[in-house]
Amino acid sequence: MANPYRELLAVPGARTFVAAGFVGRMSMSMVGIAIVLLVSAVTGSYGIAGAVSATLSLAYAAGAPLSARFADRYGQRRVLVPLALANAASFATLIVFALLGLPTWTLFPMAAMAGLTQPSLGAWVRARWKYALREGPARLHTAFSFESVVDETIFVCGPMIVTAVATGVHPAAGLGAAAAFTLAGCLALAAQHGTEPPPVPKAAGGSASVLRNPAVLVMAPVFLMLGAVFGAIDVSGIAFAEEKGHTAFAGLLLGCYALGSGSAALWYGARHWRSPLGRRFRIGLLLLAAGLVPPLLITNLYLMMFVVFFSGLAISPTIIPGYGLVEQAVPGHQLTEGLALVSTTVGLGVALGASTAGRIVDAYGAHAAFLLPLGAALVSAAIGLAGTRKISKHELSSLPPSG
Repeated sequence: MANPYRELLAVPGARTFVAAGFVGRMSMSMVGIAIVLLVSAVTGSYGIAGAVSATLSLAYAAGAPLSARFADRYGQRRVLVPLALANAASFATLIVFALLGLPTWTLFPMAAMAGLTQPSLGAWVRARWKYALREGPARLHTAFSFESVVDETIFVCGPMIVTAVATGVHPAAGLGAAAAFTLAGCLALAAQHGTEPPPVPKAAGGSASVLRNPAVLVMAPVFLMLGAVFGAIDVSGIAFAEEKGHTAFAGLLLGCYALGSGSAALWYGARHWRSPLGRRFRIGLLLLAAGLVPPLLITNLYLMMFVVFFSGLAISPTIIPGYGLVEQAVPGHQLTEGLALVSTTVGLGVALGASTAGRIVDAYGAHAAFLLPLGAALVSAAIGLAGTRKISKHELSSLPPSG
């Protein structure tokens, strides 16, 4: 039996842009932790560190769709090179300001600049897959599944790398490493001309905002709530391990959740699906919510690791068709922007879920905090079930049989 992933990576140019994308977006799981470790070390305040990190996240949410829009209009290379250089300069300045002990307020504009210039590289890579597979679009779900595996791998490895570097080398080294990953990956991706989607000028593509697209209007709040699920699970899981006296196992607990999602992504991408994307997405949302009930009933840490693995199985089979719906509904000249916009809502949701879960942990304990991801998943399912049925059949149902 043919291996669909081996066939996917045999596409000309795929291996190199996948590798560049992996390196370039490694920082998405590192930057927040790196800023907290650096700023808290030089200021002695986790409150300030969290505020600086939140500033970067908000600026990223505003800037990533804009840079993606420019990439659709002018081409990835023309946008990515100056963007990557500006991002590296912003992070370098932030590090220098922190180490020199300049007034605290100076850290915030530099964090904002770093966020504004941080590309949503996963969206850029998915746009390349769409272009590379234009002769065989049925394989696109395999490509998006593979990218979900890459994302999960990044979120397992990145936090461990940045923590080890920042605590073992220097507090600034973690942020420096994250910035270096972004710069190297972006420049490597920009150098690959053969797989770059051709730019579509504004006059040729039209001027309607991607925010008016029905699929984006539905997916943005759904992915926001899914991000809240992930952020809340992270904080609740760490607090649960700490309450059980095994803080060192917190990373392993969260890794089990990510491992479940990555395993499901490999299975999902290897199958040829005949059911419509919209139906798969709705089923995924319901399964994801159902999978968050068992953690509420578990009090043993080791059993919790087993349970959250199965809770994570529904993540990728929900995220992947969600991206697929955006890819089907958003015009080609706005694809990178649409994917970036949906991706950034996940980041905002993570920040929202993590901060809210932290308050619940402080007030009621870790076990009560597991109610938050379940509640966010139920809201996400409600929006998704109602919203996807209202999107036109042309956008959700006119799909290739295997897509």
